[in-house]
Amino acid sequence: MSVTDHLLRPLLARNPSRPMLTYYDGPGGYRVELSVATAANWAAKTANWLRDECDVEPGTPVVVALPAHWQTLGVLLGSWWCGAHVVAATGGDGLGDEEAAVAFVPATAVEAHRGAATTIAKVGLDALGMSGGGQDDDAVDYTSEIRIQPDDFVPWSPVPGSTPALLGMTVDEVLAAAEERASALGVERGSRVLSALEWTLPAGVLDGVLAVFAREAGLVQYGTAPGGVVDPERLASLRDSELAALVLPRTGGVDGA
Repeated sequence: MSVTDHLLRPLLARNPSRPMLTYYDGPGGYRVELSVATAANWAAKTANWLRDECDVEPGTPVVVALPAHWQTLGVLLGSWWCGAHVVAATGGDGLGDEEAAVAFVPATAVEAHRGAATTIAKVGLDALGMSGGGQDDDAVDYTSEIRIQPDDFVPWSPVPGSTPALLGMTVDEVLAAAEERASALGVERGSRVLSALEWTLPAGVLDGVLAVFAREAGLVQYGTAPGGVVDPERLASLRDSELAALVLPRTGGVDGA
């Protein structure tokens, strides 16, 4: 079973209309809420495109160089659903001489990632999921590519637990680490968690994404640019308005305030 199967199945069974991710774009930006069903739909379209158009198979490296954002959730879940090995854009990812099949990058940062993979998929990171701009010889538009894909994903075969999934970790190791981090952070099953964590690989994704959904919790993500300033008063306000039981701080530890 893939990482995504493991995370989505209990959430879909529990309540597909329940909010899975509530995303705030910085201190004064927009709010987007994805239900479990909507997140699964984005993930399915992504997985279908990766497998059918980019020949991604279990263990195939896929670069994810995106910030914490609601579209990034679809990219991560879709990548894992078809068995892709999510890796970083730079060294230290365990790739060796193997080239990544696809690199998901911000539409504004395509030039910085030329040559990162066979296919560069630019992600607009738009409030409504709009296009990241026209296609060119070196990059394709993620949103345009996946819109025509099926809304459901059916793997051709099960993804083995020994398949590389996140940097140096296998599927089984990722799932075990997610449960371990959920316990360490105090994530309660079915709760709502407010986070300002950047989705770095692997620590930010483990704590800010996988640990939350491993406990069937809903995530309220306060998104900023990498290294951006987080307003503690804004976080306190969001905790109250979003009924979050736990706040994951920007760096390390658990903030119960």
